[in-house]
Amino acid sequence: MNIFRLAGDMTHLMSVLVLLLKIHTIKSCAGISLKTQELYALVFITRYLDLFFDYISFYNTVMKMIFIASSVSIVWYMRSHKIVRRSYDKEQDTFRHYLLIIPCFILALLVHDKFTFIEVLWAFSIYLEAVAILPQLVLLQRSRNIDNLTGQYVFFLGAYRGFYILNWIYRYFTEKHYFRWIPWVSGLVQTALYADFFYYYFRSWKNNERLQLPA
Repeated sequence: MNIFRLAGDMTHLMSVLVLLLKIHTIKSCAGISLKTQELYALVFITRYLDLFFDYISFYNTVMKMIFIASSVSIVWYMRSHKIVRRSYDKEQDTFRHYLLIIPCFILALLVHDKFTFIEVLWAFSIYLEAVAILPQLVLLQRSRNIDNLTGQYVFFLGAYRGFYILNWIYRYFTEKHYFRWIPWVSGLVQTALYADFFYYYFRSWKNNERLQLPA
């Protein structure tokens, strides 16, 4: 494992911890898209089915379990917790996320490394992760004013993908025959979706202003 992969994993983990901190301590999910959280839960469940039969390392196993458990628990909090669910803005979070799921699954059936159950689901999870942030970004644009924890959550998610792109570049030049264009292309698409958010995030940080996205 190289430093970029580790940094990517840690920023991804930080995004989860920031969101759980907001939900568990403040008992609020205001500004958080349930649609995005459901998509991420689906991403991790379909990607990490190999957890039950393909052992890579202790670190790998623990990280997979953390991401599955945390994503499912966040969805549970937002749907079922008697206090947290009251702060969920259902009226604003109206992105039709099934319009992302169906095309990603069809694409996975058509474009994959191997036509096996596990590989198709892996490809599906990669494609879906690339666009899973869309409902969250749409919600942030509609709500305009974004609290610090929500902004940091999205920032760490974007940083995670940025570090993974550096990880792929590093591995391409240091490992023989390393070429995985499915996650590469999907990762670039995912990073591009964060471009507008990062611009306004750093501008608000520079000017010491509250983060706002244009409608």
